Amino acid sequence: MGWNEDVIEKFRDSKGTENYWGPKLVILHSIGAKSGETHLNPVVGFRNEQGWRVVASKGGSPENPAWYHNLRANPTFELEALVDGEVVTQTVTATVVPDDEWRAAYDAIVAEEAQFGDYLEKTDRRIPVLQLTPIAA
Repeated sequence: MGWNEDVIEKFRDSKGTENYWGPKLVILHSIGAKSGETHLNPVVGFRNEQGWRVVASKGGSPENPAWYHNLRANPTFELEALVDGEVVTQTVTATVVPDDEWRAAYDAIVAEEAQFGDYLEKTDRRIPVLQLTPIAA
């Protein structure tokens, strides 16, 4: 089993209590931009009044993660997250946080998880922040 699969299994089995990121973990069910296949991507999710924000940091590497390109090509997808003590699956739509809101959004994320500030130091690119907004059923 690979690292992602192990993280996902622990998240699901423990209802979000036993994994690397704890209850902040979300699982993106991104749809491949080229393949059309579903990929499961565990990432840190930051709850806000519209849903969640995720950061396409890839640890500060020079390029965006593959899931970022998938969400740009197929912005409506399923997300697994811990909500009120239960792991739920919701359909969400991803939008990139606009330039004029990016700094405030990124600063709020760094205030919650300081390592995201380190990622900015490692790269010359502006690390995208995406808003994931649930679609009403």
